[in-house]
Amino acid sequence: MLMTPMNESDGSGLDARLLQLLLSVLETGSVTAAAQRLGVTQSAVSHGLDKLRAITGDPLFVKAGRGIVATARAEALATPARELLDAMQRFARAGDFDPTQWQTTFTIAANDFQRDLLLPALAVRLRALAPGVMLRVIPSAVPRLEMLRSDDCQLVISPRPPDGSDIVQKRLFEDQYRVFYDPAVRDAPCTQAAYLAASHATVVYEPRRSLELDNVLATRGVKRHFTVMVPSFGALPAFLRGTSLLSTVPGLLACHTLKGLASCPPPLPCPGMPMYAIWHLRYQLDPAHRWLREQLDAVVGPVLADAASNGVSMQMPP
Repeated sequence: MLMTPMNESDGSGLDARLLQLLLSVLETGSVTAAAQRLGVTQSAVSHGLDKLRAITGDPLFVKAGRGIVATARAEALATPARELLDAMQRFARAGDFDPTQWQTTFTIAANDFQRDLLLPALAVRLRALAPGVMLRVIPSAVPRLEMLRSDDCQLVISPRPPDGSDIVQKRLFEDQYRVFYDPAVRDAPCTQAAYLAASHATVVYEPRRSLELDNVLATRGVKRHFTVMVPSFGALPAFLRGTSLLSTVPGLLACHTLKGLASCPPPLPCPGMPMYAIWHLRYQLDPAHRWLREQLDAVVGPVLADAASNGVSMQMPP
């Protein structure tokens, strides 16, 4: 039986190094920067791009002034390139996973509340158990499906899981809202009338994307007078201290961001705020990703137990 000769156009010359090279040039926008990232010479990058051009039948990058820009074909290849690299890594890790040998940058998207509550403890655990893992944290804002599908991050921690058939989520805990205020300036709002008569501060991550609690109360016809809106929980203390403002936010903020301020239960019914770990389906069975999710689970319990010992209540998942 005669074998068909292999050639560049049938993709047989494609390997992980070429995929990494393509992504490096795409992400850095420069042959020089890609070479520095990969630890190779510029000529090696240029040679690799020539092989990729032969395989894809596209120039991939063209000159623009003193630099280069990616073609539409190169941009379209970014996602399948990442997926192929992921598949290759899973193939190589098909045996027993050893976290002590894991060398990677693991990106988690989280806003300041869940970031400051959970991720410092996770970073400590990773340094002890997987010293080759670098934890990168980026803001999640209101999480988008594309963050996970394009591998901008490998995990999102958020109360708002995006809706997609290829997205997996797990509830980590459920927090309860509390009303924070400066006890040196005012007393707790013990009645609904006192609560509604006060001026309030809240968090709006993006234009017209309020906290879920604010949306729920608004649909019930509860009208509060907002005088301050900030883009993160971390900005609230400066506006609350020394003023009579109230802010109704997750109670676990008392553990760090709003530590030192007083708080009380809201004098009206409020929903709980669940917190989820969220990831793409392609990582569901990946042993390394599964191990890291287990480490996140392992830090949740002690963090919440410490909060409970300081009088902050929350609910663990069943």
